[in-house]
Amino acid sequence: MEVTQVLLNAQAIDGTIRKHAEESLKQFQEQDLPLFLLSLSRELANEERPVESRKLAGLILKNALDAKEQHRKLDLVQRWLGLEASVKTQIKMCLLQTLSSPVSDARSTTSQVIAKVAGIELPQKQWPELIGSLLSNIHQLPAHVKQATLETLGYLCEEVSPDVMDQDQVNKILTAVVQGMNASEGNNDVRLAATRALYNALGFAQANFSNDMERDYIMRVVCEATLSSEVKIRQAAFECLVSISSTYYEKLAPYMQDIFTITAKAVREDQEPVALQAIEFWSSICDEEIDILEDYVGDFSGDSDIPCFYFIKQALPALVPMLLETLLKQEEDQEQEDGAWNIAMAGGTCLGLVARTVGDDIVPLVMPFIEENITKPDWRQREAATYAFGSILEGPSANKLTPIVNVALTFMLSALTKDPNNHVKDTTAWTLGRIFEFLHGSTMDTPIITPANCQQIITVLLQSMKDVPNVAEKACGALYFLAQGYEDFGPSSPLAPFFQEIVQALLTVTHRADAGESRLRTAAYEALNEVVRCSSEETASMVLQLVPVIMIELHKTLEGQKVASDEIERQSELQGLLCGCLQVIIQKLGSSEPTKYVFMQYADQIMGLFLRVFACRSATVHEEAMLAIGALAYTTGPDFAKYMPEFYKYLEMGLQNFEEYQICAVTVGVVGDICRAIEDKVLPYCDGIMTQLLKDLSSNQLHRSVKPPIFSCFGDIALAIGDNFEKYLMYAMPMIQSAAEMSVHTAGADDEMTEYTNSLRNGILEAYSGIFQGFKNSPKTQLLISYAPHILQFLDSIYMGKDMDEVVMKTAIGVLGDLADTLGSNAGSLIQQSQSCRDFLNECLSSEDNLIKESAEWAKSAISRAISV
Repeated sequence: MEVTQVLLNAQAIDGTIRKHAEESLKQFQEQDLPLFLLSLSRELANEERPVESRKLAGLILKNALDAKEQHRKLDLVQRWLGLEASVKTQIKMCLLQTLSSPVSDARSTTSQVIAKVAGIELPQKQWPELIGSLLSNIHQLPAHVKQATLETLGYLCEEVSPDVMDQDQVNKILTAVVQGMNASEGNNDVRLAATRALYNALGFAQANFSNDMERDYIMRVVCEATLSSEVKIRQAAFECLVSISSTYYEKLAPYMQDIFTITAKAVREDQEPVALQAIEFWSSICDEEIDILEDYVGDFSGDSDIPCFYFIKQALPALVPMLLETLLKQEEDQEQEDGAWNIAMAGGTCLGLVARTVGDDIVPLVMPFIEENITKPDWRQREAATYAFGSILEGPSANKLTPIVNVALTFMLSALTKDPNNHVKDTTAWTLGRIFEFLHGSTMDTPIITPANCQQIITVLLQSMKDVPNVAEKACGALYFLAQGYEDFGPSSPLAPFFQEIVQALLTVTHRADAGESRLRTAAYEALNEVVRCSSEETASMVLQLVPVIMIELHKTLEGQKVASDEIERQSELQGLLCGCLQVIIQKLGSSEPTKYVFMQYADQIMGLFLRVFACRSATVHEEAMLAIGALAYTTGPDFAKYMPEFYKYLEMGLQNFEEYQICAVTVGVVGDICRAIEDKVLPYCDGIMTQLLKDLSSNQLHRSVKPPIFSCFGDIALAIGDNFEKYLMYAMPMIQSAAEMSVHTAGADDEMTEYTNSLRNGILEAYSGIFQGFKNSPKTQLLISYAPHILQFLDSIYMGKDMDEVVMKTAIGVLGDLADTLGSNAGSLIQQSQSCRDFLNECLSSEDNLIKESAEWAKSAISRAISV
């Protein structure tokens, strides 16, 4: 088969030719993988072939070595490792040869492929000569070979983890990279490749950054590169500085003065991509100091291994004016495009981080700028002043901000209705939202919203919702936080008199013809949900009146002809918003008996609508509808059983959805809600549910975050069906036990792993707890006796590991009690023999956490009953 032609055909404009070529390639790959990969690498290396076919050959080669999904990636790695050594050697020779190709696209693609191969082979101690042969290339004459080699080293550092290379190799790579960055390097392409490579290699440089001389040299070269005449090199050098600021924060003190000088120059004078990175450096330092200071506050001895150098506090007098200047560099149409990012936005974001880092100290430095610019005729000055104010509202104390906000509020409300400029109105509405988010709520000493100004605030916000979409969206956001602040306000909320008017205004927004722009429709429903969620008893009857209104809206999305394919996304999104709204309403009305009783008249119709929403989608179940059904099950209780025959197939579909694991996780949660609602009426469906849950657990394709809730769900099912769970014990228990063993070994790897391990343990313990409580007082309890030693051993190992969080501690001590409570004297003797069980119990009894203490007291009495039998 003529590979070149097929590769060119695979990029043809004609769909039929393209499809045919893709099929041939796929067939070739399946029939003879070694020859397929070899042909691609020869195509890539062949200087006589067209650049298009070479590029695609490299791309297919790269995709044959790596994939996004973990299970596919492992499969590809195994396939490569299983190839004959001679084939792999030939492929690798072709790749190294292509690095000196005069065609830049071929070189660049090859760099990525070499790095992918290295990512597979170096951890296996294969291809040991690679780094040596790359480094020998650095001294070759043609600049393009040097550039390609540095690019390859950069990708290589991205693919392999630092523990794979020994320090000697790391030193050689860093030396080559830093030399390539040096100002004496005449070729800008080489210098750029070297600077980008350093960015990826920084994680390997721990030892080098601990050595003063080496660190000084690296920092000098990076700072010099920020002054290069080539904009891309300057940008890449600042990106290195940003990375250094977070990786080596504690080593920066000697360089901060120089870094301030070069970042300030870049922010004021350089092109936007460079200036943005220079601002990002300071944002990154803020992030580091916020983390360190949070650790200090949490524990006075300081959890943090790294001291805080207070770089931001020291730089304040110069840093704040520099950031305030950036706020005046807005773009004419900055709000219109989503995800737009420019110097003014970066500067405001950084100012906000500075405020969180230093608190009250920032206020006197920013207030003069606000006072000077807030009434200027030029919109840029008014907008910058407003943005500066909004940016510093999180961080400083309420005592410091409240008096200023009290003065500013009237001004802001007037600007929101009267300012002629949309940017100014947009930022004003955003700032009001920030005021309500951080300075309004039941915890504040002096309320900023009073009976005197409440009416005016609401009138202005509702008026603003009629404004252009971006302003209206921010007004909805402000209303969201306004409602949230009244969440725990007792039986009567200050918003109650305006409830009807607010709800009506929000529904009107959702029907605007332009509600699709600026996330406006979504923002209106989010605000509506929050207004409902935080409403007080006196408006319950109005919440009830909202039920048929939202039902009609949902019904409309289900009516009419088949939806065009480009509309499906929108229809599904709208159904999601409406189901989310119904979920909040159901939870609200279900939380008190009188409204719940009235609400029940709608339950059948609502469930009917949800089932129709499911029926619109062939492949996946609708996540928001699933969540809303969970709320409905909770509210309707035992009555929910009548919906199960129709609903069950969608429940099963959700549990089978490995790809969209969030949907799977939500569905697992709904199974729990249903178990609690209908109890043993779930029994007829349990075989199907348990089979699917066990399949999910044994699948290596399912995201690990879904596994803890599945274990909890076993507990919910056992609680609901009692000793009918007997027939699942032989399948479920070994799974729970092996997960328990795994969770003992994975702890302490890193914060993320520790967090996951704790959630896994909690799920396992909830499974045990549900099973033991479910079997209590049943003649079949003796079936559980054989599992008790393993459970005690698990409790012992997590107690000895000393790394469980409060949640796990409470569940664990509860399981000890369940064991004694259900098994009685059979468990009593085992518990008596275990020293660590007694230590654990005593530790929990003296806990400062009331929930842990209560669980422990209950466990203690259950154990003493079991021992006395």
